[in-house]
Amino acid sequence: MDDSASAQILAGLNEEQRVAVTTDARLLVIRAGAGSGKTRVLTRRIAYGAATDSIDPRRVLALTFTRKAAGELNHRLRQLGLRQSAAAGTFHAIALAQLRQKWEERGEAAPTLLDRKVGFVARLVPRVNDRTTPLDLVAEIEWAKARRILPEKYAEAALANDRKPPMEPERVARVYEDYEATKAKRNLIDFDDILILCGRMLQRDRSAVEAFRWSFRHLFVDEFQDVNPLQFALLKVFAGPDPDLCVVGDSRQAIYAWNGADSSYLDKFNDHFPGAQAVALHQNYRSTPEILRCASAVLPNDDALEPTLPGGPAPTIASHADDKAEGRAIARMLRNAHTQRTRWRDMAVLVRTNAQVALLANSLAEADVPVNARGEGKLIERPEVLDAVDQMRRMGQSLAISLDDLANRLATPDVEDDEDGVDPGPTDGAGVDEDDRVEEGSERRQLLEAFIRLGRDHLAVDPNASVQSFVEALKAGSNEAAIAGGDRVDVTTFHQAKGLEWDVVHVAGMERGLSPIGHAKTPDAVAEEHRLIYVALTRAKRQLHLHWAEERRFGDRVSKRKASPMLDDISAAARGIDPRSSRSRNAQNAASMRKNLAAKNGGSLLKPAKDESDPVFQALKQWRLSIARANDVPAFVVFNDKTLHAIAHDRPDDKRSLLNVSGVGPAKAEQYGEEVLRLVAEASD
Repeated sequence: MDDSASAQILAGLNEEQRVAVTTDARLLVIRAGAGSGKTRVLTRRIAYGAATDSIDPRRVLALTFTRKAAGELNHRLRQLGLRQSAAAGTFHAIALAQLRQKWEERGEAAPTLLDRKVGFVARLVPRVNDRTTPLDLVAEIEWAKARRILPEKYAEAALANDRKPPMEPERVARVYEDYEATKAKRNLIDFDDILILCGRMLQRDRSAVEAFRWSFRHLFVDEFQDVNPLQFALLKVFAGPDPDLCVVGDSRQAIYAWNGADSSYLDKFNDHFPGAQAVALHQNYRSTPEILRCASAVLPNDDALEPTLPGGPAPTIASHADDKAEGRAIARMLRNAHTQRTRWRDMAVLVRTNAQVALLANSLAEADVPVNARGEGKLIERPEVLDAVDQMRRMGQSLAISLDDLANRLATPDVEDDEDGVDPGPTDGAGVDEDDRVEEGSERRQLLEAFIRLGRDHLAVDPNASVQSFVEALKAGSNEAAIAGGDRVDVTTFHQAKGLEWDVVHVAGMERGLSPIGHAKTPDAVAEEHRLIYVALTRAKRQLHLHWAEERRFGDRVSKRKASPMLDDISAAARGIDPRSSRSRNAQNAASMRKNLAAKNGGSLLKPAKDESDPVFQALKQWRLSIARANDVPAFVVFNDKTLHAIAHDRPDDKRSLLNVSGVGPAKAEQYGEEVLRLVAEASD
């Protein structure tokens, strides 16, 4: 054993990490909180085992959920000096490699991989109306296969799991059965079949499974909370009767139950692998204490992670008149925060849905903020949008008429209702109560409404635009054509943000109907929405800003919005109040504070009471007018009324506290800070 090598591997680890790296347990579950160094621990456990001869790195297999994660593991292992790097790959990549090897040995022709299911399924079912799309059916089939549910058991399982299939469960089951039969007839397999066939092959071929277990003696699994029943079954086959297995995960970041993932495999690991040792990593190395407190507040009975970073500014919460104003405010804050120390790529805007990605990226690009839209595929590449574009092209009408037709189809109740059958009410949103009457609808509807809105924005610039010219503009536009990487602000969904981190994070759309999403009706679904917000908040390292809009446009409809109920607890936590004790004392207290107070010490600004007669506000208003006239700009360019009210309410007495006021960024604090602080001090006397 090389003592110097092992000492170097252990350098800088805290006590919990050291235990996880050095324990000789053959069965180990590491419960690693956000930012607690899980990848560091995973790679150092492999490297330490190699240095101490307890692990042969040539016989290590690390299973991940993305190729990027696999590449990161191998990169870190090479940095730790492993000459013969461990094998790392996704479940599907490893399973497919095993199948291909066996097909070659037998001289069999490999099946063709069906990587585009939507068109395939579309040919199996007649299109009765616009409510049911092939994409909806594909989602149900994938959910069923991930949970190892056969076609004949689908209807029963859908009912037991509170699924809302796009058509009667029995009809979905028939489509599912036809899908499987047609694939088999044409010698096609899908991605789930890869795992099924690999597991079946290893179970039936003794020599194959023994060769696999000899090659891969030491198994590691990252993000174990995301394992679904199909993957877990294959893992059990991989591990065999005498497993050497280490898994890492965090049930607080379990956000894929809707897609078949089952975090109970992590929570009840000892039930599946008796005698396993458990290690928990509690220390967070990513976020400030203020951010961690707010993130923990959205999870009932959560014990907050232990921060290791020094304190920073409290997270802010801001309401906006509508979604356009939300986009403009976020753009201003991003520009104000952009400095030599904080690059564009150090900042992100996170949202719940892909439709929001398209719209916000467009708003930021219009404000000259360079953006990298990291949604699940570009808007113009989404199947729902491509289908709409194909219909528009076939009709051969102008872009304006085509967009009107699409909007009318979405608005017709018997063709494309909101997913809960809710009448959307008047298009101007008058009198609409979002809780009772307006849902933003399915993901398909949201994407099409975003497409319509961008199309009409395009027509405002080019009234003679055609369908084709608009599609080309979407493909070429800065928000759609942005290349991953570069010095750009990331705009992405909560799901896509998992595993990433930024210095400054803005979370947009913190409203009922989006966070939590409107179709989350069951307790389990609502709990997952809370975990999803937890994931979003824990992406922030130094600054966290949350936003919501009092009105939001969905296609031609304007919906009155209400703040997410989670903001009450986040707001309390931002002020250093334990939201759980606050709730027990008075359930209404936090909501009242959220509506009427701004935190003096936290910069957590919601809607502070506006006192027009406040001498500080009046002094600031007069000063702003003189500055605006001197520079020949509108007064709001200096500071808007909302920011002046916030300054008057918070009474900042130094630059740090001024920066905590929502609407005051570093650039304006530098430009106007001394005068503002002087005015506040003089008018307060």
